[in-house]
Amino acid sequence: MKDIRELDRIFNPQTVAVVGDKADMGYMWLRNMSTFEGRLYSVQIDPKEIPGIEALGVKNYTSLLDIPEPIDYVLVSVPRQVTPRIIADCITKGVGGVALFSSGFAETVTEEGIRLQDIITEMARKAELKLIGPNCMGIFNPRLGIRNGFNQYYGEGGPVGFISQSGTHSIWFSEVGVINGVKVSKSVSYGNAVVLDSTDYLEYLLQDEETEIIGIYIEGVKDGRRFFKVLRETTPHKPVVIWKGGVTDDGARATASHTGVLAESPVIWDAVIKQCGAIKVDNLEEMVDAVKALLYLKPTTGDRVGLIAMSGGQSVVVTDTFARDGLRVPTLSDESYAEFATFFNIVGGSYRNPLDISSNLGSVDLVLRMIEILERDENVDAVVLELAMDFLARVAERGEGFLEQLLDGMVDFKERSPKPFLTILVPGSEEVAAVEARGRITERGIPCFPDFHRGANALKKVVEYHRFLTTQS
Repeated sequence: MKDIRELDRIFNPQTVAVVGDKADMGYMWLRNMSTFEGRLYSVQIDPKEIPGIEALGVKNYTSLLDIPEPIDYVLVSVPRQVTPRIIADCITKGVGGVALFSSGFAETVTEEGIRLQDIITEMARKAELKLIGPNCMGIFNPRLGIRNGFNQYYGEGGPVGFISQSGTHSIWFSEVGVINGVKVSKSVSYGNAVVLDSTDYLEYLLQDEETEIIGIYIEGVKDGRRFFKVLRETTPHKPVVIWKGGVTDDGARATASHTGVLAESPVIWDAVIKQCGAIKVDNLEEMVDAVKALLYLKPTTGDRVGLIAMSGGQSVVVTDTFARDGLRVPTLSDESYAEFATFFNIVGGSYRNPLDISSNLGSVDLVLRMIEILERDENVDAVVLELAMDFLARVAERGEGFLEQLLDGMVDFKERSPKPFLTILVPGSEEVAAVEARGRITERGIPCFPDFHRGANALKKVVEYHRFLTTQS
């Protein structure tokens, strides 16, 4: 296993240089890096570009070698034919690492693109230069303000590391994730992976103290045996969620033209993921949901759920959905039924499991009491509460503060209970209000999902991961 310090300099830089940023791109990279808390430099030889760069408050040099201090991380945005010269300067300068935003290499399947990629690869390997890409967005470290998208947040990191062969998925994971209470420690978009591959970043994040959970979007690997070995070493210590691109014949062809890698058999990938105890997902939503569930749900190996729905029809649908997704909806204990019988309004409702509480939404205390009965039940491993926005809006008409009072009670319950607790807020006709309400719930540390399937699927993945951990002890 590599020493973490080999990559730490580029993931936690004190100095950054952007090479080749231009006005026709809106000085994209210098603006992305404007939030960097360290020292930022520009390298640009075109005299027409320099006034615009300096207007951003960034010192420009016409050569990387002229910058009067060591540089930890270099982001390169130049035409592909210029990249060998820039790589040579990086080697001479002794930089910590380089990310090549520049594209047009082997992924184009052209003689010139392949030739140039071979040149920069050989240069970097011979000099032991840490090269990210080409055809990538590089590093995102929100705590330090290192960004690869102008809309990405900064100033505070989180516990989730993300490795992505795609720049778009890397940016979207951070932007969609933060809305769902998932913040990034560090992420990397690594493109064609000519020198550093996914396995190198996985090794790094395994050792990184800021990272507790790892997500990966991957299209292919250079060394499958090494990836398998490192993944198997990682999952007993940190959950790894894997989204594999290029699993169909058409997707494999798209992968080759995207990052120039060959996609492996999906059967092999599924076997590797299962054997190593990693968590398989198929899209961005599943990735964010699984990570959110791992972050916020108490660990459990049990698959029996106590379900609370806000109407009779929903109680049937939520039961079907959780059952189809491999979870069980058991009958409750006699003690639970006896307690429900003392107060539950069965006119228009039911407390068999699932609970239909449409006639029992009179007070927050009543809802919390039902949650606690399910939590105490010996037949229940996890508690799920549906919050239908239409019903919440109707209750809110009776008085202000219902959702806030319920939130306070749910937060207190979650902190006390050893069992996983999650909410599902379906929008009905109140889509805009539902988005805002989900955000408020998530801010309080309670995982909230927009539909039954996404909630069930996320909980199932948590159960499977913790079952895997029991086989490792």
